[in-house]
Amino acid sequence: MTTVLIDLNNRRRVRDFVDLPFRLYAGVPQWVPALEMEMGAVLAPHAHPFYRHSEAAFFIAYRDNLPVGRIAVLDNRRYNEYNREKTAFFYWFECEDNERTAASLLTAAGDWARMRGLEQLFGPKGFTALDGLGLLVKGFERRPALGLPYNLPYYSTLLETQGFEKAGEIVSGYLGVETHFPERIHALAARIQERRGLHIARFRTRWELRRMLPRLKELYNGALDGTPGNVPLTDEEVAALAGQILWLADPRLIKIVMKGDRAVGFLFAYPDITAAIQKTRGRLFPFGWLVLLRALRSTDWININGAGLVEEYRGLGGTAVLYSELFKAVAENPRYRHAEVVQIGMENEAMQREMENFGIEFYKVHRTYRIGL
Repeated sequence: MTTVLIDLNNRRRVRDFVDLPFRLYAGVPQWVPALEMEMGAVLAPHAHPFYRHSEAAFFIAYRDNLPVGRIAVLDNRRYNEYNREKTAFFYWFECEDNERTAASLLTAAGDWARMRGLEQLFGPKGFTALDGLGLLVKGFERRPALGLPYNLPYYSTLLETQGFEKAGEIVSGYLGVETHFPERIHALAARIQERRGLHIARFRTRWELRRMLPRLKELYNGALDGTPGNVPLTDEEVAALAGQILWLADPRLIKIVMKGDRAVGFLFAYPDITAAIQKTRGRLFPFGWLVLLRALRSTDWININGAGLVEEYRGLGGTAVLYSELFKAVAENPRYRHAEVVQIGMENEAMQREMENFGIEFYKVHRTYRIGL
């Protein structure tokens, strides 16, 4: 067996890296492939905004010329500067059920990071704010929300056998139209909005939503202020994120909390099109985009994948406004019957307890891992 650092100009190596999961997950009905177009953008350093400030390497393991494992390792310099860390991230880890293969991949990733003066390897954590976080350890029987990791159950054992330790856990939960949401929270949210001069910007068309997107950078970065483990977005990253939001958006599901003309909070929800991505094997061309377009118009599932308030509005009932809008995202749109509330950090115990009290069933757990280098 050999592990190879991929030259991204080598098309065969890149194709082996992209195609490996299709063999590993053959016969696993829950697995959803990555969108080939988005993965291809990450594998093109001249085009992706991540590489304006950082670098990454991609390794693939072969046995008898057959790909059996892969991993990406990231040196996100802006993250390390902002958080005053020396951390490398690993991502896109896929591996056969073989300790030697896992050891070879993880050692290669660790050696690459160590050569750059980094002191720990953490992950799975990806390139953009929309990349899902962690390794799935509960909820294998369910299809993942769009962009969230799905992996085989033995992956956690492979990491732990190599000395990786649990760094944290993130939960995702189910919300349906039958879920009873306390009317008192809607009433509280209405009072908070009136008292603090807040209102909810709502959108009917993509054109209306597009007009709001230039404010996304200030809003997103303001909502991250004071929360560790994040990094502000650059202009290029905001443009890429805005493109993804517009492509996926049902404008009625995007809510922006406004104070006058200033955006101070957000709730992002998207139609779930993972079943259609399975049908197209992640390919948009030549006809996959038609399948995905039909799914955007017909799915009765949504993914609630992003919510936040700028720091000055988090207290004094501000979160009640987000909770109220979260439930309205399902209740106000008759087409949608089911929602997945995506990735709430276990460290946020108060929010998790409140959501459970509101009837949200947390049925998936993703775990992050770290190891010193």
